[in-house]
Amino acid sequence: SLRGSWRLRSGNGSVSLRAEVPGCVHTALLCRGLIQDPYYRFNDVMYRWISLDNWTYSRTFKTPFDIRKWQKVNLVFEGVDTVAQILLNNVTLGRTDNMFNRYSFDITSVIQEVNLVEVRFLSAVSYAAEQSRCHKAHSIPPACPPPVQKGECHVNFIRKEQCSFSWDWGPSFPTQGIWKDVRIEAYNHCHLIYFSITSVFAKSAQQWYLEVESIFDVVSSKPIAGLVTVNIPKLQTQQTFSVKLQPGEGSIVLLVNINKSAAVEAWWPNGHGKQTGYNMTTTFMMEAGCQIEKFSKVYFRTVELVQEPIPGSPGLSFYFRINGRPIFIKGSNWIPADSFQDRVTYDTLRLLLKSAADANMNALRVWGGGIYEQDEFYNICDEIGIMIWQDFMFACALYPTDQNYLESVRAEVSHQVRRLKSHPSIILWSGNNENEAAIASNWFSIPYPDIGVYIKDYVTLYVKNIREIVLSEDKSRPFVASSPTNGLESVKEGWLSRNPYDTHYGDTHFYDYNSDCWNWTVYPKTRFASEYGFQSWPSFSTIEKVSSPEDWSYTSNFSLHRQHHEGGNIQMLQEVGRHFKLPQSPDPVKQFKDMIYLTQVMQAQCIKTETEFYRFSQSEIINGEGHTMGALYWQLNDIWQAPSWASLEYGGKWKLLHYFAQNFFAPLLPVAYEDKGMLHIYGVSDLHEDHKLALRVVVHAWSSLEPVCTLAKEGVTVKAQSAVPIYKESVSDLLERCRNCTRTSCVITFCLVGEDGLRSPTNHYFLSSLKDAVGLEKTQLSASVSQQDDIYIFVLQTTAIAPFVTLDVGSIKGRFSDNGFLMTEKKKMVVFYPWEPTSVEELESSLILTSLLDVV
Repeated sequence: SLRGSWRLRSGNGSVSLRAEVPGCVHTALLCRGLIQDPYYRFNDVMYRWISLDNWTYSRTFKTPFDIRKWQKVNLVFEGVDTVAQILLNNVTLGRTDNMFNRYSFDITSVIQEVNLVEVRFLSAVSYAAEQSRCHKAHSIPPACPPPVQKGECHVNFIRKEQCSFSWDWGPSFPTQGIWKDVRIEAYNHCHLIYFSITSVFAKSAQQWYLEVESIFDVVSSKPIAGLVTVNIPKLQTQQTFSVKLQPGEGSIVLLVNINKSAAVEAWWPNGHGKQTGYNMTTTFMMEAGCQIEKFSKVYFRTVELVQEPIPGSPGLSFYFRINGRPIFIKGSNWIPADSFQDRVTYDTLRLLLKSAADANMNALRVWGGGIYEQDEFYNICDEIGIMIWQDFMFACALYPTDQNYLESVRAEVSHQVRRLKSHPSIILWSGNNENEAAIASNWFSIPYPDIGVYIKDYVTLYVKNIREIVLSEDKSRPFVASSPTNGLESVKEGWLSRNPYDTHYGDTHFYDYNSDCWNWTVYPKTRFASEYGFQSWPSFSTIEKVSSPEDWSYTSNFSLHRQHHEGGNIQMLQEVGRHFKLPQSPDPVKQFKDMIYLTQVMQAQCIKTETEFYRFSQSEIINGEGHTMGALYWQLNDIWQAPSWASLEYGGKWKLLHYFAQNFFAPLLPVAYEDKGMLHIYGVSDLHEDHKLALRVVVHAWSSLEPVCTLAKEGVTVKAQSAVPIYKESVSDLLERCRNCTRTSCVITFCLVGEDGLRSPTNHYFLSSLKDAVGLEKTQLSASVSQQDDIYIFVLQTTAIAPFVTLDVGSIKGRFSDNGFLMTEKKKMVVFYPWEPTSVEELESSLILTSLLDVV
């Protein structure tokens, strides 16, 4: 391994320092104290010079083996970011231009006993600009990001993390560095490069088998024969195969039949069963003493993307069947967890992914403007049952299709598919993010006569290249060319549909910041909602770390600087103002904190409304629309401390939205909506069996902790994996029955309860905006904290009904069992799960309790 300490110097040699590999220039400078935290205040703009310089990494190493004994020696880079010339002992080995590729250089004739390796980087920004200048055929929009993003231009001309040149939720940090492992490999005869396993269920034989693929580099001049043994002890399966490897890059595909008498446990998504995996050993005994032993985890699951006619509706369905069972997809969209990938550790990933599973999610979409995630990411998803919709890394842009570019992309795609296809968590490959829509809706104002060129480019890149490679490398899972797409209908229209947002086909992305987000009728009754969302600000404790006191107001330069979405801060104010009184505190810091709180309340409430709408639409068709089978909101995580659509702040802290997600994605949930004066309650269930339950509806006056009236409807059948109407009454009848109630003075709460302790979260329905609520009084909220083993119990008390009660313990890492709730009882117990050691004293002194009436 060549990990560890390297030398790093700037283009003119004025800066020279020690740098860790894997790593990048920014983190090396930070580590040596030569720059401040790049995320602090305005440093994203102040440190622009770093990415405009050309940096060189170098190191010397002794060869730890006798060179003459080996037929082939390679220098292997798992990831170079991005454009570099690679030299060993002053001999140029080759160049790199794709961050997502693996590069292997033959150094057999160049390596010596003591060696100097150099990686001479070229600024990604100047390279992209140069590529764009040289592209004479036709322009490839967009040239630059909107000014509000403070980003760099022509990112579509470089195979690099697209959002590293800026995005509407992230800064511009076009890194340079060796971002993954680098090592020397020496071998005789043969060497295993890729090893993958995919499981297949043969319906006719009712039997599982495995497709085990091994790709070798064979250095001998004649074929090498040998035996391969695959052993899975738990499944009483052992098979030996005679194989022959041809010289060059040879691959072997073995079909391993799983013993029919073994009971195979399938891999299931979170909430639908266990994530059973089996240990497998593969032993290669090749002639000439070439022996390799490979230990793997193998999983069994099938996936189908079902697109077929639906009775009573034009168009086609769009849903996933896992192991033959239709699964409603609940989750979010994943972006890179940091601008500097070397800071993303196993613990970072585990915390974020575990938070997704803890909020009842079963899926994430790895969005196409970031990176193909590290192996650990997919391993964790395999273990905890998070399904992955995997985009290829193309987003919101058109792309060149010249020969060099296509060759680079082809290498990238086959490398990534080979690397990732063994993971049961990945259920779909998707060619790009929003590029079909970009052409169909003509985002870049291309003159009509020229559009054909761009359509041809599109088909060339995603269909003739990417799709072709995916289909030849991996037949075990579906592929779509874009998201949003009309699926098979897009294919029928030549891969570019006239309207990729058609609710009768495929998936949709939907954003609307001008309508009232509490009104469910503005949302599309789509087959699959793969992106939708609203912004909020991260907590004050998160912002505080990267700002100074003069920044702490909603209209400060800092607050404007961090907002990379045009008009975003104003949109949040408008959305908040529809239903809440805006903060008027004379103290600017108090006003800022109140505003942060309200944006989080608003975001949570908006996405709750929209997601519940998607969930209750899963079993019905209305005017030809419905059968919604997926809700992936935008977005799960944050790349820095800034206002964004995320439900997890940078560092992992849960926003109110994430606490709400825990409830709106609950496996059993009653959902209410109003239509033409009628209140409808649906029972939504992801459980595998029907349940007879009681629906409890409680109406409260805002002015009293005693319920005005309660109603229990017994014997309600909530059907397995569906959404069924369970209650219907006109709001006026309901209010009349609960005397003294008006729309503005009362609120409805409801839950489902079963005999066997089965219970849904308690849901609520507001009959009016909270700014119009009558009878709400300021409450005295108090909490006592006690420790129990390694968790902490908070007992809350209130003197009046309190909406959106929020517990915040500042920067103490951990999460609560519930937060942002409507408190309708005098007492409530909330559990705090710490992520690092803390104490009762620390928690007590950090705790801030807020409810809606604390906003002044």
